Amino acid sequence: MTRERLISLDVFRGLTILLMTIVNNPGDWGHVYAPLLHSEWHGCTPTDLVFPFFIFIMGVAIPLAMPLKSWESTTFNKILVRSLRMFCLGIFFNYFSKIQLFGLDGIPLLIGRLLITIAIGYALMGNFSSKVKNILAFSILFIYLFLAYSGIEAYHDVRLPGVLQRIAIVYFVVSLLYLKTSKKTQIITGILLLLGYWAIMTLIPVPGIGAANLEKGTNLASWADSVLLKGHMYRETITWDPEGILSTLPSIVNGIIGLLIGQILQRETSKTQKAKKIVLAGVALIVAGLVWGIFFPINKSLWTSSYVLYTTGLAATCLAILYYIIDIADYKKGIKLFLIWGVNPMIVFFFSQIIPQALVMVKFQNPHNPAQQINLLNYLYTFGIAPFFSNPMTASLAGALVYVGIWTFILWLFYKNKLIFKV
Repeated sequence: MTRERLISLDVFRGLTILLMTIVNNPGDWGHVYAPLLHSEWHGCTPTDLVFPFFIFIMGVAIPLAMPLKSWESTTFNKILVRSLRMFCLGIFFNYFSKIQLFGLDGIPLLIGRLLITIAIGYALMGNFSSKVKNILAFSILFIYLFLAYSGIEAYHDVRLPGVLQRIAIVYFVVSLLYLKTSKKTQIITGILLLLGYWAIMTLIPVPGIGAANLEKGTNLASWADSVLLKGHMYRETITWDPEGILSTLPSIVNGIIGLLIGQILQRETSKTQKAKKIVLAGVALIVAGLVWGIFFPINKSLWTSSYVLYTTGLAATCLAILYYIIDIADYKKGIKLFLIWGVNPMIVFFFSQIIPQALVMVKFQNPHNPAQQINLLNYLYTFGIAPFFSNPMTASLAGALVYVGIWTFILWLFYKNKLIFKV
C-alpha cells in the first residue's frame, strides 16, 4: 500500500493552526470577542476546539503516514524520538522568558535568548541521523529537568506541561496502539480511558478537600497537579494546570478516535462510502458527548470525557465535509491559504509563541507618556493598528489578523521553496 496524502486533511490542519494563531495573539487581551476566548469553565467555545482538533488530526495522520504496520526497533525509535522532540519544543516556550546569561539585560539578553532559540529549533527540527536525534533530544530534556529542579532561582517555577507536551504524549501512545493492536483493542482502550477518567473524577474523594467534585482548584485532577507538578504549573492558575497529568489520559482518546477515522480512510472502498461513515460517526459522537455532558459537563480545562466525544465528533464531521468537497467533488478553489498553513504547522507552533515574547523584551520611552516605558509589541499595536478602529474588540482582532498575515507570507515563501519543517 502506498502512502497517501490527503489534501483535505492538510487543509483541515491549516484551518486549525490558523485559528490557533488568531486566538493566541489578539492585539489586546482586555478586548477579545467571546468566541475567541476559552470557556470560563464548563462549556465549549470555538477556541476550545483548536487543541482537540489538532490531536484528532494527528491521530488521523498516523495510519496515513504508516500504511504498512511494520514493527521494528527502528520504527519504535522514530516514534520515541519524534515524541521527545515535540515534548522538548513545547517546554522551551516556558523557558524562553526565564533564560539568564552572564548578568545580561535588555537587548543583549534578547539576542542571547534568540540565538539559543535558533539552536534549540535546529537541534529539534533539523534533519540528522537517528543517533544524533536521540542524543540531542535526550540531552535537551535532561537539561530542562536539571534546570527546573536544580534550585536555580530563575527556573524554580518554570512550567513543565503544555500543549506540545500533551500532543507528544498522545502521539507516542496512539502510534504504539496503531502498530501493536487491532482496531477492536483500540476502541476498547478508548472506552476504558473515558469511563475510567469519569469514575476517577466523580467517585474518588479529593485528599484534604473531601467529596469528588468538578470545581476549579478542588477537583482530583487539580490535586494531582498540585502534588506532582508543584511549582511547575501554569502561572495563572497556581494550583492546577490545564494540560496537567490526569487530564492527559482522556486526551489520548482524541488521538485514538482520529486513528480510527484514519483507518476508515485507508480502506479499499469508495470515497463516498468513507465520507458517509465518517460523518455518521461524527454525528453520533456529538450526540453522545452532549448527552454525557448532562452528567459529566463538557469542560476543556478538565478535558472531560463528554468534551472528548463532542470535540472529536465535530472534528470528524468537519473532516468529512472537507473530504467530500476537496477529495471527492475535486473542488480546490481557495484552499491554498490553508494548505500553506497545514503543511508547516510545527514551525508556526514553535516560533509564533516565541516572537511575541521577544517583542515584549524590547522597551523604550512611551511617546504618549514619557515617564513610562512601552514594549515593542504594545507599541506596534497601540500606534500602528488600534487608531484605525473605533471598536477596541475589532482593533484587537485586527491585530491578530495582521500577525496571521505576516505568518502567511512567511509560510508562502516556505511553501514556494518546498521547505517543510518536521520533528
